[in-house]
Amino acid sequence: MLKHPDHVTIVVNELQSSVKFFQLLNFELEVTDLISGEKVSKYLQVENVEADHLTMVLKNSSPRFEIQLLHYRNPKVKSDPSIFSLARPGYNHLCFAVDDIEKTLKFLNENGIRTRSEILEYQKRKLVYIEGPEFITIELAEWL
Repeated sequence: MLKHPDHVTIVVNELQSSVKFFQLLNFELEVTDLISGEKVSKYLQVENVEADHLTMVLKNSSPRFEIQLLHYRNPKVKSDPSIFSLARPGYNHLCFAVDDIEKTLKFLNENGIRTRSEILEYQKRKLVYIEGPEFITIELAEWL
């Protein structure tokens, strides 16, 4: 049976800016690896794969939670701006709990992270969307 989330993998073209983004969210880079070969290609179902695979760990998280950044060298991949729309099927967003949403948002905005929405109070929480790498949406939640 399921226990808890282990990791989320995000395919990125802009590796360094993606690392910086998640560092601002309190992740630290733990492992940098280059993956390739028949075994990996078969597992990922991507022919002739060669990719940078970076594991970023959320500091002080229990249980452990990772963001894994996957940067394809082969095959080349294109960003899909339609992922920015939340009115589509499939993955919508990832949400992180914070202690103080206003303080967190101020810090992120001062460091160039764009806010996608105003703060909304809903179901005993304050919520806000921010823009992540490759047009993904991250939500912040403060429980009231």
